[in-house]
Amino acid sequence: MDTLRFIIADDHPLFRAALKASLSISFENCLVVEVASIAELQSVLATDTNSDLILLDLHMPDAQGFSGLIHLQAHYPEIPVLVVSASESPEVMCRAIDHGAAGFLPKSSQAETISLAIKAVLSGDRWLPEGIQFQTGQNSKEQKMASDIASLTPQQFRVASLLVQGLLNKQIAYELDITEATIKAHVTEIFRKLGVHSRTQAALAFSQLDVSPPDLP
Repeated sequence: MDTLRFIIADDHPLFRAALKASLSISFENCLVVEVASIAELQSVLATDTNSDLILLDLHMPDAQGFSGLIHLQAHYPEIPVLVVSASESPEVMCRAIDHGAAGFLPKSSQAETISLAIKAVLSGDRWLPEGIQFQTGQNSKEQKMASDIASLTPQQFRVASLLVQGLLNKQIAYELDITEATIKAHVTEIFRKLGVHSRTQAALAFSQLDVSPPDLP
């Protein structure tokens, strides 16, 4: 059997370590890459698209709500994404499937369940927790926004994600190590693709893809 290649995309180091340990036990000799942001994930995928599965947390620091998942599905449709999230909301689970996830796994899942979910997704099946039945949760506005997000290039997505966080062009240019003039050009194109005319409108558009904060114990 070929060596399985996994990418864990989660900004919590302790959870990444625990999930990596679980994968190493369930899938002998697997290769696991860890990233803490969508930007890091983009960098990995830009040079290596041979991964078998991405295990993605929805609450990433540089992606609002489902936008990271939508971006991945648009640019790397050949790599299945299993969402691994602290949320246990059936609505969130179904919306994740709507946006292209191959499955949804709560972070509270036991190691055996994680293994079963991954095997199911790698076999081409959809995975939802026991007792959850898929029902589409999208409305027309969310579908339109998802389509607009999918049209952004990787660099435009990075700029847009920083823009909706409230960063100025100069700050975005510093973060991405490119010129302010290039940022302005990207912002113009982002506004065109999203059908908006201001940063506030862009932020409101992205908010349609928000995920409710995970339930706290």
